[in-house]
Amino acid sequence: MYKVLAQFFLFFSCLSIVQSNAQIRLPRLVADSMVLQRDMPLKIWGWASPGEKVSVNFNKRSISTVAGAEGKWLVKLPAMKAGGPYEMRLQGKNTIILKGILLGDVWLCAGQSNMVHQMGIHNVRYAEDIEKANFPEIRQFLVPTMASLSGTKDDFQKGSWKWANSQSVNDFSAVAYFFARNIYNKHRVPIGIINSSYGGTPIEAWTSEEGLKQFGALAATIARNKDTSYIQDRQRAAVSASQKPDPEPDKGMAEAVKWFESSYVPKNWQNINIPGYWEDQGVRDLNGVVWYRKEIEVPASMAGKEAKLFMGRIVDADIAYINGKQVGSTSYMYPQRRYLVPAGVLKPGRNILVIRVQNNAGKGGFVPDKPYSLMVGNWQIDLKGDWLYKVGKVFRPQRGGVGPGPIAEQNQPTALYNAMIAPFTNYALKGVLWYQGESNTGKPEEYEKLLPALISDWRQKFSSPKLPFYYVQLPNFSDASYLPTESSWAIVREASLKTLSIPNTGMAVTIDLGEWNDIHPDNKKDVGERLALIARRLNYGEKNLVHSGPLYESSRVEGNKMIISFRNVGSGLISIDGEELSQFAIAGEDKKFVWAKAKIVGTTVHVWSEEVPEPKFVRYAWADNPVFPNLYNIEKLPASPFRTTE
Repeated sequence: MYKVLAQFFLFFSCLSIVQSNAQIRLPRLVADSMVLQRDMPLKIWGWASPGEKVSVNFNKRSISTVAGAEGKWLVKLPAMKAGGPYEMRLQGKNTIILKGILLGDVWLCAGQSNMVHQMGIHNVRYAEDIEKANFPEIRQFLVPTMASLSGTKDDFQKGSWKWANSQSVNDFSAVAYFFARNIYNKHRVPIGIINSSYGGTPIEAWTSEEGLKQFGALAATIARNKDTSYIQDRQRAAVSASQKPDPEPDKGMAEAVKWFESSYVPKNWQNINIPGYWEDQGVRDLNGVVWYRKEIEVPASMAGKEAKLFMGRIVDADIAYINGKQVGSTSYMYPQRRYLVPAGVLKPGRNILVIRVQNNAGKGGFVPDKPYSLMVGNWQIDLKGDWLYKVGKVFRPQRGGVGPGPIAEQNQPTALYNAMIAPFTNYALKGVLWYQGESNTGKPEEYEKLLPALISDWRQKFSSPKLPFYYVQLPNFSDASYLPTESSWAIVREASLKTLSIPNTGMAVTIDLGEWNDIHPDNKKDVGERLALIARRLNYGEKNLVHSGPLYESSRVEGNKMIISFRNVGSGLISIDGEELSQFAIAGEDKKFVWAKAKIVGTTVHVWSEEVPEPKFVRYAWADNPVFPNLYNIEKLPASPFRTTE
């Protein structure tokens, strides 16, 4: 009995020592150089030992509190005007001093890869913007990518605030940077960007469990994913299946002299063209490894110097060699291949380029309509045209018994909200910028409910019922259609258009900013600046600013014509190229659409076709990649795609 009591008192004595030594700790976001939201009450929070007194001193305000039983504490600071830099002093059993704090406007920039894409990825197009970046009052906190199926997290593993200079701006979201720069140049208020985005993820991953309660199937998935044994079994089975040995090696790597080495002598290689896919050039249904080889002549003026190798985009993965030396590699299909060739690699005269391409599914090879060249300063060697190729390895089709693949946690409902949004819902925001939707085009009809659900959810979680929420409507992408067609991308765009019925929302139309062959279009500046127009009009007092292109409002039938009315016409409707309006289609009760004539009449467009004497429906730019839709307002902002449903 006495022994048990002694152990009991020893335990609590040790616990008391641990607690007495605890110190205040802050979340990663509350740190040096942070931007705090002006003109709003602020919350500063963290952790300490239970019962520990914590004092926060900031901008001549001093607030104290006591940590709760779980060691959490929070203080509320009054609203303050823009300014800084300031220091914040936090005092508990230890002292923390944060420096360089600004009061300005904080924008949460979230979504998938097109919001992720950093300035550095687009450093060719925006080389001058990067070089001239010098904005100490534009700052970004990059939230590390992380997913959680078990529940919400309370902090990030890493992260810090960086200001926009010619080095750090390479890591800024390009869309967010151009948005922030546009507003800062106009209003000179500090701008903080919280960049919380994750490539290839669906909207439901960004929504909380409470926000998805109305979606029965998703709620069931959330409950299932909380079963850690289920998740572990799925992952273990997937790993086991993937570890089955592939008996066939890559011949290009297995031979005594590897195919990329300078001493290798090619035998039985065949002709092929770059750019292009090998399935379109006489190779049927090949998934595997294909080697490409080309000899080029390098003039003495380029030899020995640092160079840039542009190899467009490659499906799926590649390794690039010049004269036997590896100069770059990429593990998946989406990034532009822009490799730096070190000084000394190029030699005068004959040089050998070798690209090892691995394709896992679908068409493999080099995406058309991209840059393919070798550059030294202003000198350039065009790499398009004839190459040689040889197959190094053929992947065998898997036959039955494979079972379900691994769970991609970042794509599961709530997973990204839990890990990448929930940790900072105490942080006051000016608004949200959202660029996402590509990953929901497989089930486009759901987006009409999922986007409003996300907006409502975040407004509730951030305790801001009127939180501005501005988003990007999906741009044009994929093969062009020269006949009226159905389109999953158009349905997602329509969902975005309908979501404008929610107060304090705005939509940047980008139907003219995409690229048919790249889901990550290079033009990020216009996207960011169109979002900035919305914010400047709705949040920064520029009441006369035209912030949107024409938006469908209503339609009516007059004889054999459909009369389409618009809002946001600005100074008037125009055809941006001066040609007849394009991409209008019309149908009767049977919904068999044909191309239509269209004419601007005031703030309306009249649409008709002799093939449809009794019109009922009209569509505009209704395709994944409509062919140059040209309805704009005089301010040169494009009309949103739409369809009538009356």
